[in-house]
Amino acid sequence: MNVLVIGRGGREHSMVMKLAESDQIDHLYVAPGNGGMEDDATCVPIEETDFDSLVDFAKKNAIDFTIVGPENPLLLGIANRFKEENLSIFAPTKEASLIEGSKSFSKAFMKRHQIPTADYETFHEADKAKAYIEVKGAPIVIKADGLAAGKGVIVALTKEEAFQAIDDMLVSKSFSDAGATVVIEEFLQGREFSLMAFVHEGNVFPMPTARDHKRAYDNDQGPNTGGMGAFAPVADITDDIVSTATRTILQKAADGLVAEGRAFTGILYAGLMMTSSGPKVIEFNARFGDPETQVVLQLLKNDLLQVMLDVHNGKDPKLTWEDQSCFGVVVASKGYPGIYNKNVPVPLLKEDNTFNVYAGVKKSVNGYVSNGGRVLLVGSKADTIAEASESVYRTLSSMDSDEFFYRSDIGKTNENSLA
Repeated sequence: MNVLVIGRGGREHSMVMKLAESDQIDHLYVAPGNGGMEDDATCVPIEETDFDSLVDFAKKNAIDFTIVGPENPLLLGIANRFKEENLSIFAPTKEASLIEGSKSFSKAFMKRHQIPTADYETFHEADKAKAYIEVKGAPIVIKADGLAAGKGVIVALTKEEAFQAIDDMLVSKSFSDAGATVVIEEFLQGREFSLMAFVHEGNVFPMPTARDHKRAYDNDQGPNTGGMGAFAPVADITDDIVSTATRTILQKAADGLVAEGRAFTGILYAGLMMTSSGPKVIEFNARFGDPETQVVLQLLKNDLLQVMLDVHNGKDPKLTWEDQSCFGVVVASKGYPGIYNKNVPVPLLKEDNTFNVYAGVKKSVNGYVSNGGRVLLVGSKADTIAEASESVYRTLSSMDSDEFFYRSDIGKTNENSLA
């Protein structure tokens, strides 16, 4: 088969690495990809949202199956367009992807289908939003309604921080149209975890749990990022909790989307909080999480292409997973998620028992140079999270550059130990 992956980040490199193991693939392409993927796939210089060029490429190169990584093309309707052209694609439609694309839609959807989540209200006007915060107090969570590259969520510990977030979104328009509507939620206490599943209509096949770390710096300090590290599975999330979350959240969401005429095919991601009253939804994504994908897919025993084909065709993929743990730490450009330099030589960070997943890099004469905020992830598989963590941090300790940084406490915060 000829297979096309759409995207350019670490999530897509993880997918490409796993797909490259398949005996069924003759030609594996990624559009646009990055320099770090070139050993595993042919990079095609087409932007993720250039649907005309992607369709044209798929037809000219006899692409049998297309897989979409990032959220923007999903919300713009790439699955709809490919289906109109009779091209096979593993991705939710524009209508189904709204579960990620609009926080206000997602929250109302959860209320309609009795999916457990935080209490909330939606606002368009700053004064009304601030009046609500005055009544509710802090801590409280402020979310931009639309896509904001993983940075549109503010956990305000004081009312002053909450008011500032409202001013940034509704007055200063810091997230443009994505922040023209805000969702204000109650602050949930507990342990966060991510639960992803392969979904087709009412069929839901969950993956192992993962936990990522969003804050830029150690001890969960600094601004929110797209994710600074992750590990899987999560020891404090039991099989019973996973079963409950699958039944009361993922399955209800899949069935609800079918019932509303927006049936979902692809990867459904639930960002969850394990509270004293059970798992509750923080957010849904309509695609693989990043960086959770980098640690979860490493544990998949199956041929990823066959899994997606089976799910797409309404079959049980009979998922099997390694009885191991996987741990990964992101190396980011100094200044991320704010302003940072590009074209900085990327240090070689690899040992026999670690692997690299590349995100913001491009090839140069002497190796890789940086081309983004999150540059790469250093990961390892082992019998325990503690062993995998030791390998990753030993590798990272060899980095001799003040142009990059990483968190030294992945797995040790968010009420989780390395046991």
